[in-house]
Amino acid sequence: MAERSPTLELHDLAPEPIQEWQRMLQFVGLNRDDRQAMAGTVETLLQRAPELVIGTYDYLLSVPETAVILGWESGADEAHLAERRRFFAVWLSRTLGIDTSDEFAHYLFRAGKYHAGHGPRHIHTPPTYVTGSIGLVQAAFARYMQEASLPGHIIAPAMAGWSKYLNVQLHLMLTGYQAARDLDQGNLPVKLTFFGRMRTIVGEQKLAAHVEAGATAGDLLRKFFNYHPQARATALERVWHTEEESDSLWLEPIPVYKPQWGWRVLRNGRDLSYNGGFTTPLNAHDTIAIFPPGR
Repeated sequence: MAERSPTLELHDLAPEPIQEWQRMLQFVGLNRDDRQAMAGTVETLLQRAPELVIGTYDYLLSVPETAVILGWESGADEAHLAERRRFFAVWLSRTLGIDTSDEFAHYLFRAGKYHAGHGPRHIHTPPTYVTGSIGLVQAAFARYMQEASLPGHIIAPAMAGWSKYLNVQLHLMLTGYQAARDLDQGNLPVKLTFFGRMRTIVGEQKLAAHVEAGATAGDLLRKFFNYHPQARATALERVWHTEEESDSLWLEPIPVYKPQWGWRVLRNGRDLSYNGGFTTPLNAHDTIAIFPPGR
């Protein structure tokens, strides 16, 4: 019987969106006082919401660089414009609701992937414009409050809260953007295929990816589980290794991930459990297949 490989481990996975969302909200100190201050301005901002949605895309259309990105050099496509406005309106409504749910973390992460060209229209929006757009929203919030003649002692703490909240949102979107860009990075095209439950979790049967020359199956799987972090809970088990830091007397616990019982990863039809494990080098046009138990 072939000996099972001991190298079925993944290291250095990026934090999951929910963990990063909660960590950063705590880091910026978004607290009950911030929420109360923000909530006190929601009615004012909500009254101007249609203006913000329409005005944002009018502005993007007027700037040559963003008009080109959207494919609107000769004017906006009405169906595309309506689609964009709907997306923005949904995001704005959740933002004005001060949504800090776990589901919203995944929503923002997915929006970041869309900005990387992984959305239905495959439009790549450079992060500079995503960051700038968040800044424009913050500026609009401040202006709407001022034009509503809200007093300074209301505006100042509210804007402090909105700034914290919107910048954490931006961080989640840029995290999703980077995960998508990483999946596309490299000169060797490879393919991932999914079966059973994994196909349901990721919402597709196949996924095209790229890796650099010399990359291993583990490098590709790291990209995949960073791109689809929701698949980790089902397919991976987290274990802890310890490493001794050169400048410390203590052992540092390091999270490592390995397939849960029954899950199999095949390279070109051969189970990596018995054929080199995750350190197996990849070649152009290899196929990595992920099977749940019982397949």
